[in-house]
Amino acid sequence: MPSKTSSSQGRKLGAGTTKTVAKANAAPRKTTATKLKPSVAKKSPSSLAKGKAAVVPSGLKVGCRAPAFSLPNEKGQIVKLSALKGKKIVLFFYPKDDTSGCTKEACSFRDGLQAIRKKGAVVLGVSADSVASHQKFSQKYDFNFPLLSDESKAMIQAYGVWKEKSMYGRKYMGIERTTVLLAKDGTISHVFPKVKVDGHYEEVLEALG
Repeated sequence: MPSKTSSSQGRKLGAGTTKTVAKANAAPRKTTATKLKPSVAKKSPSSLAKGKAAVVPSGLKVGCRAPAFSLPNEKGQIVKLSALKGKKIVLFFYPKDDTSGCTKEACSFRDGLQAIRKKGAVVLGVSADSVASHQKFSQKYDFNFPLLSDESKAMIQAYGVWKEKSMYGRKYMGIERTTVLLAKDGTISHVFPKVKVDGHYEEVLEALG
């Protein structure tokens, strides 16, 4: 008889112990889950806010007034947007003077300038190169339109074309090839982001109407 009672008590103790261990094991999982949820909820808005702050506002919305600018051209003469009121403007932002793609693009505008003028428009090239660099570039290829020097990148950033770029796995900041067309009233009429040089002159001419 004592052995049966002892055996029975052992079984009861074993079952009780198993339940206690199970509860003990389950408790931390619930606690951990409870702590994780508020943590994610708190971090997400903060991360989103930081992401938005890191993005430079483009300002390139069709119909909006174009950001004002006042910059020297390749001759050191100041060119102001306000002085061009009443004219259509082709603003082409390019990465660097005398590089293959930029030269090809600029030469296409040079060769087709008369057709652009017939549309009532003027052409302005813009990069972060110096006035001296622009002068050499312009003289070398005999450009018939101004090249604006924005070494401070104030205009480049205002128009939202200063972007993170990548080459051979290396990331860096630079000008994203972009063309912006301004209407006679100073508002943005067209935006051509990430321009592919081949055929770009033709699409700009068509957009000028």
